Amino acid sequence: MTTSARQNDTSSARSRTRNELARGTFDLLVVGGGILGTSAAWTATQAGLRVAMVDSGDFAGATSSASSKLVHGGLRYLQTGNVRLVAENHRERRSLASDVAPHLVNHMPFLVPVYSGGPHGAAKMGAGVFLYSALSAFGDGMGRLLSPTQAKRLAPGLRTDGLRSVAAYSDHQMNDSRMAVMTVRAAADAGAVVLNHAEVVGLRTTRGRVSGADLRDRVGGHEFGIDARLVLNATGPWVDRLRRMEDPAAGPSVRLSKGAHLVLRTPEPWRAALTIPVDRYRVSFAIPWEGRLLLGTTDEEYTGDPADVGVVPSDVEQILGEAAVGIDAPYLDASQVTYSFAGLRVLPGGPGGTSAAKRETVVSEGRGGMLSVAGGKWTTYRHIGRTVLEELRKVTAVPVGEDMVDPLRTVPLPGLASPDAVTQRLIIDRDPGARLDPLVARHLASHYGSLAMDIAALVRDTPDLGARIHPDGPDIWAQVVFARDREWAVTVDDVLRRRTTVTVRGLDTPEVRTRTEELLKG
Repeated sequence: MTTSARQNDTSSARSRTRNELARGTFDLLVVGGGILGTSAAWTATQAGLRVAMVDSGDFAGATSSASSKLVHGGLRYLQTGNVRLVAENHRERRSLASDVAPHLVNHMPFLVPVYSGGPHGAAKMGAGVFLYSALSAFGDGMGRLLSPTQAKRLAPGLRTDGLRSVAAYSDHQMNDSRMAVMTVRAAADAGAVVLNHAEVVGLRTTRGRVSGADLRDRVGGHEFGIDARLVLNATGPWVDRLRRMEDPAAGPSVRLSKGAHLVLRTPEPWRAALTIPVDRYRVSFAIPWEGRLLLGTTDEEYTGDPADVGVVPSDVEQILGEAAVGIDAPYLDASQVTYSFAGLRVLPGGPGGTSAAKRETVVSEGRGGMLSVAGGKWTTYRHIGRTVLEELRKVTAVPVGEDMVDPLRTVPLPGLASPDAVTQRLIIDRDPGARLDPLVARHLASHYGSLAMDIAALVRDTPDLGARIHPDGPDIWAQVVFARDREWAVTVDDVLRRRTTVTVRGLDTPEVRTRTEELLKG
């Protein structure tokens, strides 16, 4: 297909979506395609509602792809005595890892180093990780104490000076961008109409009630409108901006906390993550992730424009300084940072520091009837959808029966399959032209599940697409085409940062970006 034909095809696809969004009246319009919006759209569509979802940027293009990549029970919550919350988080973590997204959520051993003069003693940490494991019904084994020598084998950079003992427990991690894209796909497969890079420029009202939105497609500038019985404001850090479109006098409802992270190369691979106590309540993470080491996070109040959030030198200094509590200096060389990113936690308003604020989901109704939802995290993102659906049921204009409020315990994300089985299928494909080397096959299986077979089919049809995007990473060019045609990717960053792992590995060279742009155009 020629470049002009591909551009016309992409334009036609967006045109068809805009026409569908402008047709009739939706039961629910979700504004925002991050953790909150995608979960709400998926849940509402499963409940039988006609749902539209739009985002002014890419799906999970902001904070929802800037998390610590964890699906976890929250060990630190035990310090505050919130045992019930930890147990609830564990239940959802197990469900995601076993029933909903085992192809995307991966087991990860965690180690907590206990140093002389540190904020916690060995006996206390040993009891803590045992209780943590018990609250997960010992589904990932029993929390225990390790010797420094045993721990060093799992985390080679662990600082052993003054190390008394190491508490070990288990949690899970995931690629947040891939989780978001798969959730959008699940919603679309169930009937939702979705469009990214579509900005709300105004709200529609009927007899004083919000009844839809006017939008501008940022790809081409086309303007269109969506009518809906109910509008859900799930715009994350921009939640108050949309609330002021509904009511110019609306006061602040949330506050923001910046969480910055660094991604570093390491001399050798790590097989376990570190949870490093910084003080009695705060911890710093060092997590093996996508062939690198992820460090973070900060927790500082942010009052600027959410669009301007980023990592500044003081963040780098803080993250490396806190990591040095538990990691040897050679592993914390700033020159080995391949990527850095920052996101904004949306927290309830109130007094005190942001680190002490509750991490909870808040749903409110505005003067014009628009619902706004803020807060939450990836571990419990499906429950956020259920919470929103329960609120929808209270709005009589939206036909949600009580029996439709379902936590989706048994509804898997697309691609559900054993990564091991998919890897083997990719390696032993009978067609030599579609065979992939084991590293690439494993990478595809653990990021796409059974959908990796569709990527292999692209390689079968066009063998050149089986080449690696960069020789130092496992992503291949077929993923770019798949992202373009099947995953709503529009920009180079949509592909390299959120559909693949090229950017986070520090491999998005000018040559890679140019070739990606060419493939996006066809």
